[in-house]
Amino acid sequence: MTMMTTIEVIYGTAWCGDCIRSKKFLDENKIPYKWIDIDFDEEAKEKAAELNGGESKVPTIVFSDGTILIEPSNEELGKKLGI
Repeated sequence: MTMMTTIEVIYGTAWCGDCIRSKKFLDENKIPYKWIDIDFDEEAKEKAAELNGGESKVPTIVFSDGTILIEPSNEELGKKLGI
């Protein structure tokens, strides 16, 4: 049996349109996730920048299989999660 990939964490901000869209998509599809607002967590902000090669791009979504999606479309998210 294949394990389904899950979301470990999403690094984002409250004002980011792509973050809002991604969270809405995940909520509508009842996909659990841990949200960290990098505007309020300096360590998370640094981690997100590290994952993005030094750039500040959100949402940065880390999956249980170790892969990362940066600013994904709903289609990309759905494909990754098998929905």
